[in-house]
Amino acid sequence: MEFRPILNALMRNKTGLLLIALQVAITLAIVCNSVFIILQRIEKVNRPSGMDEAALFTITSLGFAPGFDLRGSIREDLDTLRSLPGVIDATTINSVPLSNGGWSEGVTTQPESVPEEQRKNVSTALYLVDEHGVDTLGVKIVAGRNFTAEDVSYRSKDDKGTPQSLIITQALADQLYPEGNAVGKVIYTGIGGKNAPLAIVGIMERLQAPWVGWDKVEHSMLVPQYQDGEFDSGSSRYLIRTEPGRRDEVMKEAERKLAAINDGRIVRGLHSVEEVRGDSYRQDRAMTVVLGTVIFSLLAVTGLGIVGMVSFWVTRRVKQIGTRRALGARRFDIRRYFMVENVIVVGVGIVLGLLLTYGFNLWLMKHYELPRLAWYYAPLGALTVLMLGQIAVFGPATRASRVSPAVATRTV
Repeated sequence: MEFRPILNALMRNKTGLLLIALQVAITLAIVCNSVFIILQRIEKVNRPSGMDEAALFTITSLGFAPGFDLRGSIREDLDTLRSLPGVIDATTINSVPLSNGGWSEGVTTQPESVPEEQRKNVSTALYLVDEHGVDTLGVKIVAGRNFTAEDVSYRSKDDKGTPQSLIITQALADQLYPEGNAVGKVIYTGIGGKNAPLAIVGIMERLQAPWVGWDKVEHSMLVPQYQDGEFDSGSSRYLIRTEPGRRDEVMKEAERKLAAINDGRIVRGLHSVEEVRGDSYRQDRAMTVVLGTVIFSLLAVTGLGIVGMVSFWVTRRVKQIGTRRALGARRFDIRRYFMVENVIVVGVGIVLGLLLTYGFNLWLMKHYELPRLAWYYAPLGALTVLMLGQIAVFGPATRASRVSPAVATRTV
């Protein structure tokens, strides 16, 4: 194959060459970065939360009757919920993991007497549960122990309480005590406003924070406390874990039972944790669909652009093709000519596209805090675009190979 005739022919069609090369470059840059973003979002959406999500649901009680006894209501509600057929366990909880709404707290391994600049402060999500919290959530304790009934205290509007024990995630333990063996050690926090030392009695393998976009989403802490009108309300939220496959039926029964045992409150906020996850990740899923549509559209437009341009070139070169056939060129030679020509055109676009790809990624890193594009995205994207070009050119090239010397002669 002689490249000089191909290059000479391309130089006579500079506009077409530049248009296709530019289209290929833009497609490569957008496709590589879009695929990267899609995979990042898919990985984010599919992160394990540490909970038995499929079996969990939440329900809220809001007391409104004069003299509503919140403590008594909580005890009665929990006894009722735990006795329902199909329920594994139930607990009170201040916020639901993955819900995008909750509490956070700063913790440190040093007391307040140590200067602030010498203290290592770490942020974590905070869940208030009772001794049934671990079993209800379905989290795995990898070190230490669960709470006992003696660990649980009340947290009210006038008395925030100071719990004596905590269970934290492995990720938080590694951050606070990188040398390991965090069980039995203490941390200091503003819980109760007293900055008293709190003992770590257990470590969970994983439990995600409520905020799915938080960079410390694996930092979570269980605190053994009931909320008793802390915000001057009769509100309590329950988390219930059911036997596999029985969540939906138990949800209906739980709502009916709670409404029946106390008419001085409103029962609302009945949601499965799977619903909560779906709502929190809705934007991420929508982004993957939009970017997937953009990728498909760009590849389709680029492929059609190559088909149209090559078809135009074939029409203009009928005489040249016929002459080559008359001189002994085979159909394979004609087809190969246009496919090699396409490799050169797409190759120019790929070179430009690689520069645009990394430039676009640097812009995304600066403005949207995305990580650096992995090295293999660019070569895989380039290979994809090159294969697309070859597939697109195959039809027009095959048509060109069928031009006979006689037809070419009649066009003179």
